[in-house]
Amino acid sequence: MDQKENLHFVGNQILLILFVILLALIIFAIGLMVGYGVIGDGSNIWAILSPEKWQELIGKFTGK
Repeated sequence: MDQKENLHFVGNQILLILFVILLALIIFAIGLMVGYGVIGDGSNIWAILSPEKWQELIGKFTGK
């Protein structure tokens, strides 16, 4: 019974960690969209989440 309780505890902790990571990613994405839409050009807040925009940004920083 003790091993089952330990496994349940570990499972709960892993779920909590995954929830916190997911929440952090969502908050990060919202922050990117607000920053890009308000501080940036503001044309399309969803554009910051596209791979093309990230390739453009990385290219600006790396010079490629």
